[in-house]
Amino acid sequence: MTIEATIIGAGLGGLTLARVLHVHSIPVTVYEAEASPMARTQGGMLDIHDYNGQLAVRAAGLTEEFGGLVLEGRQAVRILDREGNVLLDQDDDGTGGRPEVQRGELRRMLLDALPAGTVRWGHKADGVRSLGDGSHEVTFADGTTTVTDLLIGADGAWSRVRPLLSDATPAYAGMSFVETYLFDAETRHPAAAKAVGGGSMFALAPGDRQIGAHREKGETLHTYVMLTKPLDWFDGVDFTDPAAATARVAAEFDGWAPELTALITDSDTAPVLRPHHTLPVGHRWDRVPGVTLVGDAAHLIPPNGEGANLAMLDGAELGEALAAHPGDVEAALAAYEATMFPRSAKAAEEESAILDNPSPEDVVSFFSRND
Repeated sequence: MTIEATIIGAGLGGLTLARVLHVHSIPVTVYEAEASPMARTQGGMLDIHDYNGQLAVRAAGLTEEFGGLVLEGRQAVRILDREGNVLLDQDDDGTGGRPEVQRGELRRMLLDALPAGTVRWGHKADGVRSLGDGSHEVTFADGTTTVTDLLIGADGAWSRVRPLLSDATPAYAGMSFVETYLFDAETRHPAAAKAVGGGSMFALAPGDRQIGAHREKGETLHTYVMLTKPLDWFDGVDFTDPAAATARVAAEFDGWAPELTALITDSDTAPVLRPHHTLPVGHRWDRVPGVTLVGDAAHLIPPNGEGANLAMLDGAELGEALAAHPGDVEAALAAYEATMFPRSAKAAEEESAILDNPSPEDVVSFFSRND
């Protein structure tokens, strides 16, 4: 008997899984809350690593297509102190194992590699319940339902599928990003463009704040202002008033070099708050027939460059496990989870130190060992 997989969520993890299942001729349907692929912007740059994300791309049979998305030169890294002094300046010599791509283009690559109709847009999962025989019913916001013998939650931090497996809920990680954009940076914001360089830039000082930026396609600078503050601090910032919010965030960087604070004050877009949440390190669950999780739904951690890579590898390995165990879904899910649990726990543990108010020297050391 052929079982059709039901995936909740058309992010990178869910779409990688869908593509690998398609490669192995396993029927699959993906349900996504967003109304269309273009319903919202898909975030900024992603470095796709040769030890996890690129393995998923290979399993999906999309290595050539992926190569066409890579932005040359974006693996360059600059580390600055608050005065703008350069502590580390690594060029992209083309030999690194973490090429940069735009998240939206990577998602589009995966969508284009699926048969038409695989993704059902505008289907927001409202609830999921077990039917007691290994099957599960998903109820959508429009009142429709679907029943499946193989349910995969790829629906992110606030997963509707996770409660079938675990009582864990995301907790605030103590850190938030405020995102800004500078467009036409070489001509309109040359000092900031020079500070960022050709790839990624991290400006740090000992304490609870950093400024990170990526050079995206063309002359776009995408900035992540990192503040270790409680949520109620951000509640006191009126993000409905862009000028006031920008001024309040910029005040946290009083005395920093103007080419760095310009990444905040000269933004061509309103600042956007991105609070970060996390599941417990080592989050796992007992095997429940017919259901599992991938990506942030399974192992949400603060942003550290691994999240998208882990989600894609989860999807690829789950797809390959299902292909390797035809007719035995439980064996496939058990094999997948046995590998996924320790991998995600290790990633969270290894990266936690660099995210815990690192000094500039810590970050220089991190990138020096990962060049």
